[in-house]
Parts: sequence; C-alpha cells; structure tokens
Amino acid sequence: MQRMTALFSAALLALGLAATQAHAQQDSAAASEQPQAAAPAMDFSDVQLQQFADASQEIAVLSQEYSERLHAAEDEATQQEVRTEANDMMVQVVEDSGLDVDTFNAIGQAIQQDPELMQRVQDMVQS
Repeated sequence: MQRMTALFSAALLALGLAATQAHAQQDSAAASEQPQAAAPAMDFSDVQLQQFADASQEIAVLSQEYSERLHAAEDEATQQEVRTEANDMMVQVVEDSGLDVDTFNAIGQAIQQDPELMQRVQDMVQS
C-alpha cells in the first residue's frame, strides 16, 4: 500500500491522513499512474476546514488504535485485514464529517503548501 505523508501537525495526523490518502489512491489507480501535478490552489470554506479539522482529530485516534492492532497482527493476511478495516473506518469518519475523501485529501495537500491555511486549521483543532 502506497503512503503519502501529510504534514498538518506532526503528532496529530501523520498516520491517519496517510492511510486515508492511500485508500483514495487505491480507488483511483489509473489516476495515480499519471504524473501528479501540484495541487491546484482552492478556496475552502470555513465549514470545510472545520469538517477537516474535526475528521482529522477522529482519524488521529483511529490511527493510534489501528497502529497498535497492526503491530500485534501475527501474519500478513491479518495485517491486511487490519489495514482494510482501518481505511474503511477512516473513510467513514471523513464522510460522516460532511466531506468526501477527495476534498479531505485536497485540503490535506493544500495545507502542506500553504502555511497560513495550515495555521487556520490548527487553530480550529485547538478550539
């Protein structure tokens, strides 16, 4: 499984966002074969950013739980089951927040490239 690391807040999102993005990549295998261009500059509403912040916090908790289960798995088949379950749960969290996975990932990419946007989202997480 491919992983993309999103640097939103090193302690908060590294595992959760990577797993969610990896799941999205699996769903769009044809798109991942083409060279990736820089994420287009998008204007995200405060509502979308808050949804991203809320989902990110839940994903961080899930990531910790599933990371522990993954390390405890005894074989590759069990590890794959844990990964699949984790990805499904994280996608559900994103969708329950009101975002789709593509928008969640787009915000994740945008905050990596825009320090001001990253700060806005971090402020939302802290409040």
